[in-house]
Amino acid sequence: MLTDTQREALSSSLAQVNRLVLGKETAVTMSFVALLADGHILIEDLPGLGKTTLAHAIAATVGLDFQRVQFTSDLLPSDVVGVSVYEGSARRFEFHGGPVFTNVLLADEINRAPPRTQSALLEAMAEQQVTVDGTTHRLPDPFFVIATQNPVDLSGTYPLPDSQLDRFLLRLTLGYPDRDAERALLSGSDRRTLIAETLPRLGADDLRALRQAVTTIHASPALIDYVQALMARSRQHPGVRVGLSPRAGLALLRAARAFALLQGRGHALPDDVQTLFPLIASHRLVAEADAAGDGLAASILQAVPVD
Repeated sequence: MLTDTQREALSSSLAQVNRLVLGKETAVTMSFVALLADGHILIEDLPGLGKTTLAHAIAATVGLDFQRVQFTSDLLPSDVVGVSVYEGSARRFEFHGGPVFTNVLLADEINRAPPRTQSALLEAMAEQQVTVDGTTHRLPDPFFVIATQNPVDLSGTYPLPDSQLDRFLLRLTLGYPDRDAERALLSGSDRRTLIAETLPRLGADDLRALRQAVTTIHASPALIDYVQALMARSRQHPGVRVGLSPRAGLALLRAARAFALLQGRGHALPDDVQTLFPLIASHRLVAEADAAGDGLAASILQAVPVD
């Protein structure tokens, strides 16, 4: 479990991000779930709703290095991971790391880049390393990817392959702010100015300790049975062409432990699993032509009772 100091630092971090990203408490909480569970998030929403602000706010609050890459149709893999350059004075090739060598990477409009460039992130997200010219380079620890895509303007985009979608722990939407939050945004200070003045509440060492604490959260055999039942149901549920893999089950348990830690508990509950399941399952389920992943995830939850 957490010490009083760790608990206070985590609580103040959440509160600070919520002050910077107004009216998005659920999205902020789920972003911290992914961060603590050593996962990555995909945010699907319209431009201007705070995706970049959320990424900046998390990086500033946790005291991490931040890089943003605008994915475009002409972006090359080397623009993301880096390139080897011949150094005449040394008479050898020297590797120059790309923007992926950071703690928090915002991959903005990731589906606008061609598949080869999208896949450049695959090894980084899965293994926390990149391989260039046969040499493997470790990425900083912690490493956290926030990718975005616009679900409406799909002209000139390349859908993310299932193998890359599976690397995102959670898929989120932000939505429009409510009236009070929008009023506060319109009448308050510029978000970029506030973020620039933000002081870190945590550090890289603190985050690594919190991630270790997540692994100590208890998941009972009954809870694991429930997760297994959800996985099994997803593979035979009407409208599902390809169900959830064991990796998805591991992701669900890891996220449930992180959510329990944020709630101050030493054990995960079925309620945690039910809260997280749609965010973890909807982008991993391969639906039949007339079905949608979001609805399928909710339907699977309803079909599996909690014993």
